[in-house]
Amino acid sequence: MKCPFCGHENTRVIDSRPAEDNNSIRRRRVCDVCGKRFTTYEKIDTIPLIIIKKDDNREAYDRSKIEAGVLRACHKRPVSANQISRLVEEVETEIFNMEAKELSSQVVGELVMNKLKDMDAVAYVRFASVYREFKDINTFMDELKKVLDK
Repeated sequence: MKCPFCGHENTRVIDSRPAEDNNSIRRRRVCDVCGKRFTTYEKIDTIPLIIIKKDDNREAYDRSKIEAGVLRACHKRPVSANQISRLVEEVETEIFNMEAKELSSQVVGELVMNKLKDMDAVAYVRFASVYREFKDINTFMDELKKVLDK
């Protein structure tokens, strides 16, 4: 592992432990040349997952798209960055536990909506309005009624 400070390749691991998500290993390292410390995360490299979009186009799974959608839905809501990270991590874990090589974007969207519903009702409705492409106020009101009935 190259030192990010001096670029030298002589670094040692001084501490290893599971990261908070339990899906990766956190390693604390020290450079033998400059003496600076840094942290790396080791994660299992998975088979690339293909997402089938609504228009039947296929593209590689991109975690940042889920993060961006959830961030937009939670904008100006009392939802912490840790809660968002945890939600995205839970969705990603469920996706990869399905062990599918291809997955429809509808499945991913439903997973996100189910998690958002439990976390913040307003964020859920925001996400649903974009994801389900509400065409008029009636479909929006139908979704609101579902949330209010619970």
